[in-house]
Amino acid sequence: MRLRIGIPKGSLQEATLQLFARAGLPVYATGRSYFASTADPEIECMLIRAQEMARYVEHGAIDAGLTGLDWVIESGLEVVTVSDLIYAKRSRGKVRWVLAVPEDSPFEKAEDLSQRIIATELVNVTRNYFCKKSVEVRVEFSWGATEVKPPMLADAIVEVTETGSSLKANRLRILETVLESNTQIIANQSSYSDPGKRRKIDNLALMLRGAMEAQDRVGLMLNVRKQHLAAVLAVLPALKKPTISTLSDQDWLAVNTVIEESAAWEIIPRLKEEQAQGIVEYPLNKVVL
Repeated sequence: MRLRIGIPKGSLQEATLQLFARAGLPVYATGRSYFASTADPEIECMLIRAQEMARYVEHGAIDAGLTGLDWVIESGLEVVTVSDLIYAKRSRGKVRWVLAVPEDSPFEKAEDLSQRIIATELVNVTRNYFCKKSVEVRVEFSWGATEVKPPMLADAIVEVTETGSSLKANRLRILETVLESNTQIIANQSSYSDPGKRRKIDNLALMLRGAMEAQDRVGLMLNVRKQHLAAVLAVLPALKKPTISTLSDQDWLAVNTVIEESAAWEIIPRLKEEQAQGIVEYPLNKVVL
């Protein structure tokens, strides 16, 4: 059995390759080739633009792929959503497609844009958005640099943003959120009906989620006398509850937990103050919940 996975080419490519490596499935891409092998001889990859991923998954050219919910909805194609993978270039949250206009524009809401020109890459979603509001607009496909088109080439835009900084830099203000999106693993319906391929796809999703959960987190091990345990536990923010085990010396306990890496700077000195000893911080590859 051979499984072909689509990896988004472009802005998410490097982050996706790093995620696969952390999940234990390094991808070996060579030069400008669109094909890549993996550490699993049964899995090969293709680099495909996220905008086209749903098309090739639905046609069966690839068995599964990573792309945004936005492009799945935009395509209107029937694919299986296997799992959400919320990772982005600057944050781990969702991205937004927003309706934006120039700062000095008189428009305050979508309804004010009747008979106006809207530029966007997300044409079908934008048309449906205005249609549901019963607002007739002219939606034009944008080939890029969408932020610079108002007011000369368009009256408003629908553009993707994480922080809004690019829109502000181009003197645009957000009126409304059109769609929230995040990365998903999608699969071909026939491929996902095959027990062997489904197991392989589900295992990939499990390991990728585990790698994502480990991102920005570290493991923490320490020893503490029993009489100081309560004070130590009061310091620790646990993923669920810390693992506590006895040592060969019955007066001592070992504590193991997971914390946010950014919190270690404050937590470790406080643990020391509460009489914890042998504190070890270590990196995590995966956290499977």
